[in-house]
Amino acid sequence: MIRDRVRDLLGRVADGTLRIEDALDRLASAPVEELPYASIDHHRALRQGFPEVIYAPGKTIEQTVAIAERIAAKGDGLLVTRAERETREALRDRFPQVELNELGRTAWLQGEQPASRGVGDVLIVTAGTSDLPVAEEAAVTATAMGNTVKRLTDVGVAGIHRLLARAAELHTARVVIVVAGMDGALPSVVGGLARVPVIAVPTSVGYGASFGGVAALLSMLSSCAAGVTVVNIDNGFGAAVAASRITHA
Repeated sequence: MIRDRVRDLLGRVADGTLRIEDALDRLASAPVEELPYASIDHHRALRQGFPEVIYAPGKTIEQTVAIAERIAAKGDGLLVTRAERETREALRDRFPQVELNELGRTAWLQGEQPASRGVGDVLIVTAGTSDLPVAEEAAVTATAMGNTVKRLTDVGVAGIHRLLARAAELHTARVVIVVAGMDGALPSVVGGLARVPVIAVPTSVGYGASFGGVAALLSMLSSCAAGVTVVNIDNGFGAAVAASRITHA
């Protein structure tokens, strides 16, 4: 349950339009719902403003859909990440209104009440087109959590003039998420230009010596630009959640 819904519930008890017993029934299943293969945290939305997100890998299609049904039933919205095509199609069959993002491998169903709006824009900057799957995961997540998302695509350091030509956009954002593979140098450049928080996301894009994103990760962790925060390899979701907490602070 999101805070507004709980506040409304308590208000109705206080003014006598809802019996205490009925309120208790509605709250009874709120903390945790136990399934044979999952313990669903229904209090996540109340504590953090957004319901528990389903990470699809390792789950069967049937498990993912069943968990999604329980979360969606609360009316607070639904987000599934890293969902392969078959899982996305099953979710679309079950929830016709769900928004699917093929590139980002996400499925998002907006709640009965939209998430509270974040302050300012979340700007997602990608070094190359190959980084877009991770960037789109971040974009969908940030949008689902109530943020206005803008994109700056394919502006890596191999053609730094592309970024410099649009540098003004870095100064109007509330948070900048920078997604890059290969040498992972772009966050340092952005961190040296922007005065807002910069969240760096290393991707597994690159040739052998990039070691599946480890080279980009180490480069970002070693950034000489102050104020650059780094999440794990390919973790667009984690970057977006961190950005959303900044915009909602």
